Amino acid sequence: MDELTPDPRLIEKFGRKFAAGDVIFREGDAANEAFLLQDGRVRLLKRVRTVERSLVVLKPGDLFGESALTPGSTRSVTAIALTDGVALALAEATFKTLLQSNTAIAARVLQQLVRRLRELEDQIEFMMIRDTQSKIVSALLKLAGGRSGVLLPVTPMDLSTRVGLDVDTVKRTVQQLRDGEYIKITEEKLEIPDIEALRKLYNLLGVKDEIQGEKPT
Repeated sequence: MDELTPDPRLIEKFGRKFAAGDVIFREGDAANEAFLLQDGRVRLLKRVRTVERSLVVLKPGDLFGESALTPGSTRSVTAIALTDGVALALAEATFKTLLQSNTAIAARVLQQLVRRLRELEDQIEFMMIRDTQSKIVSALLKLAGGRSGVLLPVTPMDLSTRVGLDVDTVKRTVQQLRDGEYIKITEEKLEIPDIEALRKLYNLLGVKDEIQGEKPT
């Protein structure tokens, strides 16, 4: 999704500034406002037992805290600012009015909802894959969109969030793929020089996983 150009009028009326490290809201808090990020980066965290797991890093144009659009709801995640920035803080009625009056924002929100549905489908697929390397290779294939030579601006943390693995495991697997020359690291970005070679690896890993799954326990 493209970066969002902040609207000074909306920021003046609904803008809420934050500094790097600020907790915008915590999991379990009462949800009174949804937020539309205008500038900066925000990380969403989810507590799983005693550990907080990173879910996603948001960028300008992203909607978050939308549980506030359901009356009486509470926050299901924690939102922490990674950088200084500003977001539109919108109560339920204000949000609906803004969607009706601002077609650009309405279109952006719709695109984001479609993207989230696709990401949810991907996450379900990753959960069904048992092999760690297969999870990461599958994610890279989806991010590359079937093209060779594409620079993917993803970090190990991004991949960790996407496939549900810890960062250290992702780093080790990325290094293995790099050693096998399936990927390159250029300017701190991942590059897939030969998408077909990576796709063949994914198929081979799938066969290996099926064989191991058929072994008697």
